[in-house]
Amino acid sequence: MSSSKIAVVVGVGEGLGSSIAHRFASEDFDVALIARNEDKLTAIQSSIEKEKLGVKALSIAADVTETESIISAFDKIKSDLGAPNVLIYNAGIFKIKGILELTPEEFEYCWQVNCSGAFIAAQQVLPAMVEQKKGTILLTGATAGLRGSANFAALAVGKFGLRALSQSLAREFAPQGIHVAHVIIDGLINTKKVQEMAPNRQEHELLSPDAIAENYWNLHQQHPTTWTLELDLRPAVEKF
Repeated sequence: MSSSKIAVVVGVGEGLGSSIAHRFASEDFDVALIARNEDKLTAIQSSIEKEKLGVKALSIAADVTETESIISAFDKIKSDLGAPNVLIYNAGIFKIKGILELTPEEFEYCWQVNCSGAFIAAQQVLPAMVEQKKGTILLTGATAGLRGSANFAALAVGKFGLRALSQSLAREFAPQGIHVAHVIIDGLINTKKVQEMAPNRQEHELLSPDAIAENYWNLHQQHPTTWTLELDLRPAVEKF
């Protein structure tokens, strides 16, 4: 028998994606983990199942730039766990290059990861959510979704699109009981990769992935009379 509480996290790595999956699993959600790296997924799956007995964690390697790969991943989730009632789209990628340095292929790839993959993923969960008249869709955005900086076009265009998608989803589906929220991550998340990239950054200057995940859980818990459409998160010392 499948759980009535099923969360899908698209874009699961050792940082935020893992923290979100662990947070929802701690509330007895079965969780589906989607990413390209199957080895990392297996380790996170094992960690979740050890920490929360009785919870199912399903690892699926998929490419969010390929429509059929996304559809196939969600077909497996529905078959193995059931219809998801929470979707968190956390996939993201960027290339720091100027407009004249970016190739069309790089630009298109970033757009697919940062925006169009979320559109396809949402299409996979919305029919069941509409039928049940409830559900939560949370989209991980970035500062680049508010302003396009020099050399960040490959990120900004996709994140602008993701923000627009969240607004359109919310306006169409909130009246049908589905909470859609866009979370702006304004700053660097504290991961091993970031620590290596910015070794002089202190812990209080970085966003804690567990603290971000707590905010995602709170968004899911919100009463429908006080739904948040957009939430921006940053360290206290971050300039904005």
